Amino acid sequence: MARQRDIEANFKGKRKPENFFRTIGRLLSYYKNCKWTLFFAVVFIIVYSVASIVAAYQLKGLVAILGEALEDTAGIHMDEQTARYMTILLFMAVLYVASAFANFGLNRLMLQCTSVVMAKLRVDLFDHMQELPVSFFDSKTHGELMSYFTNDVDAIREMLNQSVTQLLISSVSLVSAIIAMISLSAPLFLIVVVLGTLVVVITKAIASRSGRNFVHQQKALARVNGYIEEMMEGQRVVKAFNHEEKSMADFDVMNEELRRVGTRASTLASIMGPIMNNLSHIFYAITTTIGVLFGINGELIRKLSANSRFDWSKIGVESAVLITFLTFIRQFSNRVSEISQQFNFILLALAGAERVFGLIDMAPEVDEGAVTLETKEDGTKVWRCIDKDGSSIEVPLVGRIELHDVDFSYDGERLVLEDVNVYAKKGQKIAFVGSTGAGKTTIINLINRFYDIVDGEITYDGIDIRNIKKADLRGTLGMVLQDTHLFTGTVMDNIRYGKLDATDEDCIEAAKVANAHYFISHLPEGYNTMLYSDGANLSQGQRQLIAIARAAVAAPVVLILDEATSSIDTRTEKLIESGMDKLMEGRTVFVIAHRLSTVRNSNAIMVLEHGRIIERGDHDDLIRQQGKYYQLYTGAFELS
Repeated sequence: MARQRDIEANFKGKRKPENFFRTIGRLLSYYKNCKWTLFFAVVFIIVYSVASIVAAYQLKGLVAILGEALEDTAGIHMDEQTARYMTILLFMAVLYVASAFANFGLNRLMLQCTSVVMAKLRVDLFDHMQELPVSFFDSKTHGELMSYFTNDVDAIREMLNQSVTQLLISSVSLVSAIIAMISLSAPLFLIVVVLGTLVVVITKAIASRSGRNFVHQQKALARVNGYIEEMMEGQRVVKAFNHEEKSMADFDVMNEELRRVGTRASTLASIMGPIMNNLSHIFYAITTTIGVLFGINGELIRKLSANSRFDWSKIGVESAVLITFLTFIRQFSNRVSEISQQFNFILLALAGAERVFGLIDMAPEVDEGAVTLETKEDGTKVWRCIDKDGSSIEVPLVGRIELHDVDFSYDGERLVLEDVNVYAKKGQKIAFVGSTGAGKTTIINLINRFYDIVDGEITYDGIDIRNIKKADLRGTLGMVLQDTHLFTGTVMDNIRYGKLDATDEDCIEAAKVANAHYFISHLPEGYNTMLYSDGANLSQGQRQLIAIARAAVAAPVVLILDEATSSIDTRTEKLIESGMDKLMEGRTVFVIAHRLSTVRNSNAIMVLEHGRIIERGDHDDLIRQQGKYYQLYTGAFELS
């Protein structure tokens, strides 16, 4: 429960990024999907780092040989010294060539591994999104949802492509350099310990502040993307009402917030580089000074420690050792600087990873149903129920939907539906009419279990729908919504979306039922015409006809029409009436309509007002009652 509260707080912007190490560990755990590739990459990293360190260590031998050559003024040992010198140079060349090949190999393998990790992460994110309840998507704009796959995932990819490889190389190199420095001079290594301590303290202080701002930046970026997506989609409305200035003003506010938190986050992270560079120069100078003082035959040290119990003169440092040690100090500083240069990528990626993992950790849609839908050998379908004693009970699939004293609230405070009772049998057409916000579409959402009721009961063939598996429940329902959505693909593919195993002939027959066959046949490539941008190359009416054909090919037991003909002119509506009647034949049908002419032939019409059913009956009964429906039908009262 505590973890879930953290996740919810994170989405509300209240949670602080308190444990980046946990996020790093979880992110790196994805490398198990390419563990052998990573293993060989690490081997190359070790080869690269060790070869570079060993090559640098050879400076000690080179300087020593030069010192011997300077002392050997007579040139007695010149041939021997030259041979040793050339041997060391050749060995260094081999090491540097090996490190170059290892560097190429490790970068190639790490890029391959990163692509595998990112593919798995995107799959986990997308798959989990499919399991989230509809309420989650109702509370997010498209831009905010896409921000997870673009801004957040891209930030993670940038870090894995660059920073992880650099961190591995730098870490191995740091360890190798530390071992080399200890072997050269343990006293001088104390300076490195001080440097490392300062780096840890500074890094922790900056990370705690910068990390919070990077999280805020990703959230602000998601809001900006959501607003841009919404404004671009609604440009015609914006221009029609001359709201360009208002749109720009609102964007400026959100963009300024993004700039503010982004600048603060980047500034804090960017100061790491200069701080590390300055520290490296300072410690390089300090190490050089102390090394020289120790190295002048110990004379100054002896004078300073003449009365000391410890003989400091024994801490002599040869010039070869000092030069080699300074080389490793420079390598150590460079590696630390390289890590600091990745700080922006790391913090930005961790902020994105926190959002991505926060979404993945969100509780999926709960499905406690145990009743399943099965098809018998003769083709009939039945509900398979397991009784308390473990015995199996078959309930024929008929399509009888009943709502008993149903109450519902979206926010847990204000009831949207109250004491709703509806009874629909197979072959009946039940219509819901009423003002906008009366609760018509909410009833449909409850039947589909997009939301669960607060009180009461909804039964399907006498079974509480909360006991039916959602996939099986929704598999028997066909919906045609007012807001039609068409996917990128052919017209045939969009119709077949209602039943993936439908043949081309089935899809064409469904199009004929919906009276869409004529206009589809006159498209440039007929049923193979590609649709893009939610079917932007079709009229709204044509898009809705395809949606009706999609429902027809699914052959549902219960058909739901939510303003299904709202975008179709009255002439086209009359043309498809016979087809729709054929589609509705033998099915339980729920219709939501503002155009009352479409519900006249309904078996029962429910008039809703403020979440309550205030009138019910067929068209003639309601006309005789001369109530709200009569006013709506005769025009005495207009639907809003």
